[in-house]
Amino acid sequence: MSEKIKALKAEISAATAKTQDELEAYRLKFISRKSVLGDLFADIKNIAPEDRKAFGQEVNEVKQLAEEKFKELIAGLESADTGNKSSAPVDLTLPPNINLGTVHPLTYVHNRIVEIFQKIGFNVADGPEIEDDFHNFTALNFPENHPAREMQDTFFIESNPDIALRTHTSSVQIRIMENQKPPFRALAPGRVFRNEAISARAHCFFHQVEGFFVDKNVGLVDLKQTLYYFAKELFGQDTKVRFRPSYFPFTEPSAEMDISCNICKGKGCNICKYSGWVEILGSGMIDPNVLENCGIDSEEYTGFAFGMGIERIAMLKFQVNDLRLYSENDVRFLNQFKHLS
Repeated sequence: MSEKIKALKAEISAATAKTQDELEAYRLKFISRKSVLGDLFADIKNIAPEDRKAFGQEVNEVKQLAEEKFKELIAGLESADTGNKSSAPVDLTLPPNINLGTVHPLTYVHNRIVEIFQKIGFNVADGPEIEDDFHNFTALNFPENHPAREMQDTFFIESNPDIALRTHTSSVQIRIMENQKPPFRALAPGRVFRNEAISARAHCFFHQVEGFFVDKNVGLVDLKQTLYYFAKELFGQDTKVRFRPSYFPFTEPSAEMDISCNICKGKGCNICKYSGWVEILGSGMIDPNVLENCGIDSEEYTGFAFGMGIERIAMLKFQVNDLRLYSENDVRFLNQFKHLS
């Protein structure tokens, strides 16, 4: 056995590595778990008890020698690479090879929406993505039997009390109204989560923008004029807008807002399902119960709120037919938006 150890020491001392492949071959033979040293350690059980200590010390010496030699080989390769690089000719007349990234389409749309509303006095607000039942549902006037509270629509983290991944950024509205006194005008963009099957039109997470305005004598006309301004700024001055009656637990009255299809200019296509209109957001006057839940006198103050999905706006603006593309990090898809930078 001593002869074998002497032979290994000699082999390690004489080892060289001029390439990465040779270095890896050395590592596999002398450093890795399945190396020849591993076999030696396994042989300790076959050594006579009175000789095991001395044998173990010899094997450890070989192991230390192998590791020190490995460090020397690495250093030798690195110095060789540095020398090659420094001696390589450089053509200073060549243009720089800089492959810059680009703005993600969702980031662009997010920034554009924020920019439009900031021009008319809206502040940007933020809130936690993990919410309790009060801020996500109860304060927003959701009844206890509302489908959104069910497991199939919401990702619940804890129960009794219920803690969930927020299903909308409307929870930010509640936190602001709890901690500030009106008037306030805020925009709450952020990521939200819903337990939905992933498809070209739906995902388990997406990005939403909630906006609201609370003050004395705020009426439906203020809501409509604000959204008219937004639609024309984002999609163009020729954009037409219409409101359709709808229902949301936290607004009364409520309305869906459609814009004339910017693909076919209202003539009808597969994007707008040949109707000439596409839905972009929900809106309405804040329900008095929501104001009272936050300690605001609904007899003195009124307000409006609206919410939209950033992915949906980006799909319309850039004619993207599958929202899964936004989160797949496919460089081929993202390179199409270099003009946004």
